[in-house]
Amino acid sequence: QEQLVESGGGLVQAGGSLRLSCAASGVTFSMYAMGWFRQAPGKEREYVAGISWNSATTYVADSVEGRFTISRDNAKNSVFLQMNSLKVEDTAVYYCARDRVYYRLAVAGADFGSWGQGTQVTVSS
Repeated sequence: QEQLVESGGGLVQAGGSLRLSCAASGVTFSMYAMGWFRQAPGKEREYVAGISWNSATTYVADSVEGRFTISRDNAKNSVFLQMNSLKVEDTAVYYCARDRVYYRLAVAGADFGSWGQGTQVTVSS
């Protein structure tokens, strides 16, 4: 059974940092692009960041440009989201997801599926 398990969320003050992790199992992780999404109360789910299967291509949303960095370690079947200079508006449930297509490089337009369960990030003022 494929599983994507997020961890690393929590409560932080504005200006602080968190590092989210997503551990994958039951899938050939290195074949797929991976992404991070978030959903805040009353808001649409937002595509935050994506990374190609070989880390050659990345995408970050304008709302997190310069503050968040996506990375992956295929040997550990893991993808990470380093979140710096956190703002109150970053408060959301964060999800990782796997692309549906093998070896995609155009991660800005990826078609993600196989979602994780989410991890809560709360930023206080």
